[in-house]
Amino acid sequence: MVKPIVSVENFHLAIGEKEIVKDLSFTINPGEVFAFLGANGSGKTSTIRSLLGIYQPTSGSLLIDGKRYSPLQARDVGYLPEERGLYTRAKVLDIMVYFGELKGLAHEEAKEFSLAYLERVGLADKSNVKVKKLSGGQQQKVQLGVAIIGGPKLLILDEPTKGLDPMNRKLLLDIVDELQAKGTAVIYVTHLMEEVERLADRLLILKDGTARAYGTVADVKKKYKSKSIEDIFVSIYDTKSSEVVHG
Repeated sequence: MVKPIVSVENFHLAIGEKEIVKDLSFTINPGEVFAFLGANGSGKTSTIRSLLGIYQPTSGSLLIDGKRYSPLQARDVGYLPEERGLYTRAKVLDIMVYFGELKGLAHEEAKEFSLAYLERVGLADKSNVKVKKLSGGQQQKVQLGVAIIGGPKLLILDEPTKGLDPMNRKLLLDIVDELQAKGTAVIYVTHLMEEVERLADRLLILKDGTARAYGTVADVKKKYKSKSIEDIFVSIYDTKSSEVVHG
């Protein structure tokens, strides 16, 4: 039996008087793209922050590779947040090497990976350019490189194609495919349902902190008698039903 890389069980999160997440349970397996979906305010970001130890759960457990996340797992976990954060006055290669070293790579190992990655994404000529001189799409590609340096077991991508043109969007999705083929598990947060159809093995749709759909893409479509994840998403957010679907 495959051991999950992520295991969330009976997770509750309350901040002050507000209950953010309610009795959430799911697993993610190695080499799986797991689409984590929901409208703004549904509890997605709070769940990810709790998984990474930024928030403490009110109850329940959130484990990565069988353990509560700690900085010792930094090399095993890559995170591309929706709100990007790079040191814009630093040069591209320097920033990538710096984050590689933070993850435990030797300087030369981090430099070798960074140069190969910049070549792969068409930024080899920008290695000695300051980040602030790059376009938004170019910065996005650097941010992705920072997230995947070291070959993480788990990669969390929050709106990764936001602001990318079609060519760079395809490039990013191809890189996700390559990582998945190497056994990386990917938590994929997006509002673009065509990306879910293209990439996801399983999905969870969160509404008001509760799982409303969970399972393989095929199983969720069968449950809702729909050929479209987008239609299912819209139906969940249009209905007042409190039904929780487990797959």
